[in-house]
Amino acid sequence: MQLNPYLIFNGNCEEAFRFYEKCLGGKIEAMMPHEGSPAEDQVPAEWRSKIMHARLVVNGQVLMASDAPPGRYNKPQGFSVNISVKDPGEADRIFKALAENGTVHMPIGETFWAIRFGMLVDRFGTPWMVNCEKAM
Repeated sequence: MQLNPYLIFNGNCEEAFRFYEKCLGGKIEAMMPHEGSPAEDQVPAEWRSKIMHARLVVNGQVLMASDAPPGRYNKPQGFSVNISVKDPGEADRIFKALAENGTVHMPIGETFWAIRFGMLVDRFGTPWMVNCEKAM
């Protein structure tokens, strides 16, 4: 079994995934707009360039997403996407990149369980936790 976060965006999925690809050092393996698909006629003409499905792979881990249909977007709440890394410098780099034009809820720093831990909501509305745990 594999569990993968699936994020929903309000028309800016492509922009968000290009940003995540850069921040996280991953590779976008799929970026499918409605246009040219069997679902093309099921959305308004101005929405056809919006993303029906996207897949980003980072070190073998998969993050997926799409744009919500017009009028169906709900702001994310009740979860965070957690990024666990082993290098504190990498934790700092990722946190700083994701926090650009976002909202920091807990600045990255040392905690009783982690060398580095921080929480933020990025400019696209996605909540993140960046975690570099201490050795147990």
